[in-house]
Amino acid sequence: MRRSSAGYRREYGLVAFGALSYTCLMFVWFSLPAYLSVIIDDVGLSSTQAGILTGAVPLTYIPLALFSGVAVDRIGPGRSLAAGVLIYGVAQIARSFAPGFPSLFVVTLLLGVGATAITFGLPKLVGVLFPPEKTGRPSAVYLVGASTGSALVFAVGRPILGPWLGGWRPLFFWSGVVAVAYGLVWLVVTLRAGIDDRMDGDGGFSLESILEDLRLVLSHRELQLVVVIGTMYLLLNHGLQGWLPTLLESRGLAAGPAGQTTSILVASYVVGVLTVPELADRYGLRRPALMACGAVAFVGVAGVIVGGTGPLVLVGIVVTGIGVGGISPLVRAIPPDLEGIGARLTGTAVGFIFAVGELGGFFGPMLVGALRDATGSFVPGLVVLAAGALVVVLAGWALHSLEN
Repeated sequence: MRRSSAGYRREYGLVAFGALSYTCLMFVWFSLPAYLSVIIDDVGLSSTQAGILTGAVPLTYIPLALFSGVAVDRIGPGRSLAAGVLIYGVAQIARSFAPGFPSLFVVTLLLGVGATAITFGLPKLVGVLFPPEKTGRPSAVYLVGASTGSALVFAVGRPILGPWLGGWRPLFFWSGVVAVAYGLVWLVVTLRAGIDDRMDGDGGFSLESILEDLRLVLSHRELQLVVVIGTMYLLLNHGLQGWLPTLLESRGLAAGPAGQTTSILVASYVVGVLTVPELADRYGLRRPALMACGAVAFVGVAGVIVGGTGPLVLVGIVVTGIGVGGISPLVRAIPPDLEGIGARLTGTAVGFIFAVGELGGFFGPMLVGALRDATGSFVPGLVVLAAGALVVVLAGWALHSLEN
């Protein structure tokens, strides 16, 4: 007999508490974009260097994501999440002491190492705790946790906590300390709850079992299309969110309002996260929903391009956030429901998505910065992001065609 959603209260509680790992991560991760204009002046960065720093965490995913996903499938989501939080917490503390671009870049890469365990550990956690047809809503839960972290750093961390603590370096230090403390608490919770004991047999770390799992995942036709969509999603998400405060400041907004306006992007992202997978799962339309979200994101980015600092740019920010937010949980919820993947290979599958996809996560902010250096304008970079949204529509259509 299938349980109703109310019958999974303990599981939802574990996902909600585990989602704090994403909240802390996104606060830590986007503390640099939130303070980017100040850090550029303090450290003496070019726009290209700033774009590289903003894309350094996604860059880490490219060589590590697939192997991190394989490790999560074998170690388990509980211990993997704890390790990831402790790594990125220590890295954030180290960033608070970094004197220049090279050291900032190195410790931000270390932050990315910890981030991979969160990105793949949470889908694995949901896959372990819930059946495939019920993964949409709990996936939205941890993505709301992620969005909360992003919103807090732009709306509270930059304009309130940073000045109160004395600048970006103290903010980095204390946010890292909080992350480490949470990581230790989560480790105790996961061991007492026996989360990792719920996993099916995983084949261990034998080379034969790992190669067999990789063969299944890398050759999966539908998953390959999800990888394309994930790449464009990350190009859009990191490219816009990483540069939006600086973009708005370049158009004449003060730092505080620019950061708070960026939090509107995050808030609308949450709306997409909460509504799109719920509706898509209710009507069995996950793949058409991807196409719709890509079209919505394209319209939104167009509004940001032409909107200046008036009402139109706010509309564009909201529309973009809803479209990108809708794509995010679907990219994570579809793999456990694919034939041949399931809960057992969720970590590896999501690792594949992000191993390739974070090329978009890196090149999104990097291209926006490099094209601004080359042209003196943010418009060419935003046009690239809009094109990425159209690719989501086309790949979503191909994915839908394979289902029929």
